[in-house]
Amino acid sequence: MNAPVPNARNPSDTARTQIVGLGASAGGLEALEKFLANVPPTSGLAYIVVQHLDPTHKAMLTELLQRATAMRVREAAESMRVAPNVVYVIPPNTELTVVEGRLHLAAPAQPRGMRLPIDVLFCSLAREQGERAIGVVLSGMGSDGTLGLQTIKGQSGLTLAQEPASAQFDSMPQNAISAGACDIVAPAAELPQRILLVTAGRAKSTPSPSGISEGSEQSLEAILGMLREHSKRDLTLYKTSTLRRRIDRRMDVHGIGNLSDYERFAQENPQELDLLFKELLIGVTSFFRDPAVWQELKDQVLPGLLAGRASGARLRAWVVGCSTGEEAYSLAIAFREMAASQLAPEASTMQIFATDLSADAIAIARSGRFSSKIADDMAPERLNRFFRKEGGGYLIAKDIRDMVLFAPHDVILDPPFTRLDILSCRNLMIYFNAALQQRLLPLFHYALRPAGVLVLGGAETVGQSSSLFVPLAFKSRIYRRSDSAAVTGYVNFPVNSGPSWRTTAQELNVSHPPSHLPNLQSLADKLLLQEFSPPAALVNDKGDILYISGRTGKYLEPAAGKANWNVHVMARPGIRTQLAAALRQVLLEKKTVELHGLRLEEDAHSMLDVTVRILNEPQALQGTVIIVFHDVTVAPAAKTKRRRATDVVDPAVNSELARSREEIRSLHQEMRASQEELQSANEELQSINEELQSANEELTTSKEESQSMNEELQTVNAELRSKLDDLALAQSDMQNLLNSTEIATLFLDNALNVRRFTEHISRIIHLRDGDIGRPLSELASTLVYPQLHTDAKEVLRTLAFSEKQIATTDGHWLTVRIMPYRTAANVINGVVITFVDITASKELEARLRKP
Repeated sequence: MNAPVPNARNPSDTARTQIVGLGASAGGLEALEKFLANVPPTSGLAYIVVQHLDPTHKAMLTELLQRATAMRVREAAESMRVAPNVVYVIPPNTELTVVEGRLHLAAPAQPRGMRLPIDVLFCSLAREQGERAIGVVLSGMGSDGTLGLQTIKGQSGLTLAQEPASAQFDSMPQNAISAGACDIVAPAAELPQRILLVTAGRAKSTPSPSGISEGSEQSLEAILGMLREHSKRDLTLYKTSTLRRRIDRRMDVHGIGNLSDYERFAQENPQELDLLFKELLIGVTSFFRDPAVWQELKDQVLPGLLAGRASGARLRAWVVGCSTGEEAYSLAIAFREMAASQLAPEASTMQIFATDLSADAIAIARSGRFSSKIADDMAPERLNRFFRKEGGGYLIAKDIRDMVLFAPHDVILDPPFTRLDILSCRNLMIYFNAALQQRLLPLFHYALRPAGVLVLGGAETVGQSSSLFVPLAFKSRIYRRSDSAAVTGYVNFPVNSGPSWRTTAQELNVSHPPSHLPNLQSLADKLLLQEFSPPAALVNDKGDILYISGRTGKYLEPAAGKANWNVHVMARPGIRTQLAAALRQVLLEKKTVELHGLRLEEDAHSMLDVTVRILNEPQALQGTVIIVFHDVTVAPAAKTKRRRATDVVDPAVNSELARSREEIRSLHQEMRASQEELQSANEELQSINEELQSANEELTTSKEESQSMNEELQTVNAELRSKLDDLALAQSDMQNLLNSTEIATLFLDNALNVRRFTEHISRIIHLRDGDIGRPLSELASTLVYPQLHTDAKEVLRTLAFSEKQIATTDGHWLTVRIMPYRTAANVINGVVITFVDITASKELEARLRKP
């Protein structure tokens, strides 16, 4: 069963600043601005932003985000101490992690197009802050961030995602939600308030005392009862502290203060039970966790088990609580490495049964796909040997995958696997109470072969069951099954009282007639049917058994392994082939088929007749087939006193033998020809499959690179769009400033063509919007200034400004100033001509000069 793991950090670490990790990609700028705009300046939290950025482009994200928040926004730098109420932004072409309260930058480990910087940050937050870690996934394409949120959730941290409908690109948040990695889903603007509610609730909560109040205990029992009714799984034997910690986390998410209120909330919202059940099963696992244990298994335990078995024998192992499969695959890899060191490695095989209560975890384990982070868990040689690069992660090798059989299984309720050589149950029983632990250990003892090995977690021991197991490596918690104990103890076998798992959708519900009081005739008929009617089985067109009459155990038996109520599987080997052929013939020809002289292997003196008939009536049984078995007793042949001469051969027998040999020879030739054709077709298909697989890998790589570049371009485009908005605003400000001065201004380029003008110029020079680009010499004006064009050229040549007082034809006077136009880079790019009306001053001057 998948179980939670202890927090990654020491309780003393909680004094550090609590960090919120924000991950975004395409369309993330708008979501980040909405998020930060709603964060109070004194929230007490630090915020780290990771955005997919173009590694070749200087990012403008820091200055763009600064406009959205009153908090200080800084670009992250190496060894920078994380402070509260500050936003840190990842630089381009880096990976950002947090270690001991400081930021660390590193070059990306993966090539462009395969990088997952959000996962890198979130995983480091999970390791650094444990249950205090907070991860938020916003708009973006791809699945970056999902693995990181799962890691944070596994440490009991808080995980959030933007509502996909409110995101410009919903792929990233949708992937995280589909993976069940999100505690809260809401629009970006609402997420800060939800975070602060949870952190405030946790800050107010105090550690629970060793016991809980009577009301809380009743509420806890009611919640577990609802879980048992909803999921058909009993969690009452888990440690109360584990249950309370997980339930408290769900209460924090919803802002619920006490257990009774949460009980009512779960009753009114049944979907909360699904989330709580998954919450109780969340766990974190990794390849070769506790390397010393795996080295001990590889060097000592596995060779010892093989030494005690016959050559070619297969070892059987069971990994209980396998989670997403890392531990089961680790055992398979360790066995394969050990077998490769043997003289005859091909003679050593192992079958591993890996089980877990979580169906989602089993689905992930079966896929055999893992993220690129597993490169941190093993040596490069082991990674290259047993994994294949696929997309942004790794795929387990086929020979390792074939060694492991995954299945959902509840160790508390479901029967165990038996005849095991190794049973691994690591870091699971620490979450069970003492009574359940003592119930499981005798069960594990029963499941193991003599001298079988039990592997427990570092914090687990066999406890009071020390007589059942002998320590092989006490430090590594590896034990050998003891066979010398006088009393092994009572084995309490699990019994699942839920609905029968054998029920299939193909079962036919046959309505029963209403019951009547029994009479002598009905009792006699029933007795005759039971004692004297032949055994029979009713099957559908696929051979699934719907009903059995009489004792058919002589002809049908359940097959080993998972129960399969199909006549093709249950029929005895001696009659299986003939019965299958007859059933097929009946379904095709719609007529009764009788088989005579069949012989069961168990009884050489008993013959069997079988009648196979399709049913057309009653309507409820139409299309089904009934198979009736008739025993025929054959007396043993008496010894004859006279013996037929050995040289006399019956011609009929001779002819029959010759015909049979000819048929066999013909069938053999046909089978050989078919085999050759199939082999040729198989080789062609294999070649085509390899070509398609190669092409698919190339296309996948190209797609990922294109998607990554598209995300980066989307980010750059958003930044540039924001800058264009700023420039447009600045242009509007400048235009309004120029118009408010009422100074007519004309901008000319280096060729003295019109580039821009203010609206007041129309009173002096007749300009319209369509005149942009016209030469100055072609413009009609009211100025009495024929040297305007010449003076403008001179200013452009000498870079010395010119100022003259010029009269107009309508009786006005203007000061005409011509200056060179300098850009921000100090480059001359034309001239600027301003016209200031001085008519009033000229008139005053004229009046003052009159005597």
